[in-house]
Amino acid sequence: MYKVFVNNTPIILSTKKSIEGYETIRIKEADFPTIIRDVLDKEATNEGAKYHLYHKTEDKLIEHLYKKLPVVIAGGGKAYNANMDILFIKRNGKWDLPKGKIEKNEHIETAAIREVEEETGVTGLEITKFLYKTFHIFKRNGEFRLKVTYWFEMKTAFEGELTPQKEEGITKVKWKNKKKSKKALINSYANIKKLFSHDYLS
Repeated sequence: MYKVFVNNTPIILSTKKSIEGYETIRIKEADFPTIIRDVLDKEATNEGAKYHLYHKTEDKLIEHLYKKLPVVIAGGGKAYNANMDILFIKRNGKWDLPKGKIEKNEHIETAAIREVEEETGVTGLEITKFLYKTFHIFKRNGEFRLKVTYWFEMKTAFEGELTPQKEEGITKVKWKNKKKSKKALINSYANIKKLFSHDYLS
């Protein structure tokens, strides 16, 4: 099962023939722009749209998804310092984790470290493990696009000044302990919360 987020509303992709309470559509037949607009319209009126896109083969779900919308590949980091604080950025009034688009011929891990450095001013980052892949829809130049972000856990001994990348719309960069992280996640995105365990959030 996969979740493709439109803001905080997930479109479910799975190999199940139906999910109770969801409108099921074969992914080959799905009109993504129409579905996305309906999700946005219903989100604006707090109705809540529930779409389930189906294919009997899991690999084909992603294959068809990538054919439906232009795909942007990005890398991002859930970075820890020596105190096990987590590095957050604030953009568009919400707390987020640093991430960004890979450049041509760039390795995804290199891109993830570069983007965290550029958006926060933190250096000395080392990837400790791959975490998760998230999917979300955004609009650019009047066109819906699919952003696929590869998230990595990182660590650093950096103790210097944090520098928000203002040209990317980042207004704050903060190291947050567990208590402050949980508070920040209240004002964050559903696909960012997926990077934190249920026990962490509870």
